[in-house]
Amino acid sequence: MSLHPSFDPEALTANAPGAALAPGLYIVATPIGNLMDISARALLVLARASLIACEDTRVTGKLLNHFGIKTRMLPYHDHNAARARPGLIARALVEPVALVSDAGTPLISDPGYKLVAEARAAGVNVVAVPGASAVIAALSIAGLPTDRFLFAGFLPVKEKAKADVIAELAAVPATLAFYESGPRLAVTLAALHAGLGDRPAAVGRELTKKFEEMVTGPLSELAARWGTAAPKGEIVVLVGPPLPAPAATAEDLDSALRGALATMRVKDAAKAVADRLRLPRTDVYARALVLKDG
Repeated sequence: MSLHPSFDPEALTANAPGAALAPGLYIVATPIGNLMDISARALLVLARASLIACEDTRVTGKLLNHFGIKTRMLPYHDHNAARARPGLIARALVEPVALVSDAGTPLISDPGYKLVAEARAAGVNVVAVPGASAVIAALSIAGLPTDRFLFAGFLPVKEKAKADVIAELAAVPATLAFYESGPRLAVTLAALHAGLGDRPAAVGRELTKKFEEMVTGPLSELAARWGTAAPKGEIVVLVGPPLPAPAATAEDLDSALRGALATMRVKDAAKAVADRLRLPRTDVYARALVLKDG
């Protein structure tokens, strides 16, 4: 039984306004789990395209079969991308070619960006057909800040390389988003905790599917939760922005001022310490005078 019982690919391609798609490369988002999440426009484009480039024809074939779409598929993945790109670009110049990933929006952690870049350089009309994205779905329900976020894809597998990337991201003033696999989740959460501190975080698993799960809490708690049993399914890890630094105490201020006054004039020392501790300059200057005279 179709989840879109009203979708008839033959009627759509024959009777819908503008039945023929213009030549170009159509970047088509597909469901990340629940097939109901595919858009009517995505179905229309997939049905009308002359060719669908996809990561795995078996995965995309199941989606097409579900909706009765018979458009021919061509594999496009990391191992054949360099060979396949010229032919896809040549075809997209004269006919509609769709690009899909196994799930979600193409180019998000898959090899499609080189195809889009070279297609645009060749004068191909590149068209977005937006839809599901695991990272956006996770951000929408995790309860972490979304005004700024940085998607970092998959972290490296090796311990030092993973730690180095996390260190690079530590000061980014935004929610961090990663993709991860179940077997690697506990190690990654522990590495994030070690490199970022105990920030608020969230782990989204099997989003839009029957066993969807979104677990939130400090990184330490999430790392402990999956420390002994790896979960199944596709996973998004979100980590909140850096926590505000604790306010400087009177002891912190005096210590910083004494060190600065040893080598600077009062005015310069007060300015340097006020900037470093994020305190009002007038208050710091007044305290610096007291310490200087004392």
